[in-house]
Amino acid sequence: MRPLVIAVAQPHVHLFDVAANATRHAATVRAAGARLVVFPELSLTGYDMDAPLLSPDDPRLRPLIDACAATDTIALAGAPIAGPHIATLLVDGDGARVVYRKQHPHHTEARFQPGPAPAVVEVDGWRLGLAICRDSGIEEHAAATAALGIDAYVAGVAEGPDADGVLAERARRVSTTYGVWAAISSCAGATSPAYPDSAGRSGIWAPDGTVQARAGRGAGEIARATLSAERLARV
Repeated sequence: MRPLVIAVAQPHVHLFDVAANATRHAATVRAAGARLVVFPELSLTGYDMDAPLLSPDDPRLRPLIDACAATDTIALAGAPIAGPHIATLLVDGDGARVVYRKQHPHHTEARFQPGPAPAVVEVDGWRLGLAICRDSGIEEHAAATAALGIDAYVAGVAEGPDADGVLAERARRVSTTYGVWAAISSCAGATSPAYPDSAGRSGIWAPDGTVQARAGRGAGEIARATLSAERLARV
């Protein structure tokens, strides 16, 4: 596998304004200089339990699709979809599709159904195991995802401002337990009335648990790192 340049982004979010959020995601993709850009949980709508469901063929996603086409980038973005589920959309120059549904919704997310199974997407030969927020703290989820054969564990999350240490600990645990890279994109700033502030501090961790890149708390920040196969040490 060739090295994989990955960015974890924490864009400004306009609550329920998919068109504005897709445009911000597109600008982030163009600025990131990465093959893969990971966005937080429900990044396309804002983290709010009343967010309207989004279809992958929604025309408001066109700016993000066009940005991915222009830069040869793959984006993983968060959205509520039919089911209803909290989901990860894979967006590239060909369009958008659902690639994962959150398996372990929080009790405050009772509107949403649990997803059916762990999931992996492949990018340039890299097998990326997917997670959304609370999934990353469930050991059974990490184990089941790792059992699919992964090179990295990739999560989009939305947490309160005091949770950045918890997110880092989860990433270190997964990376060192399974000998894989870990990448977490975390909401920053205001994302809904329930979250007037959020954790930020998105980051990328090597298979030995060391931090390779970490954003600050501010909305609009990006952390970027190059993943190399030589550092993988799967258990």
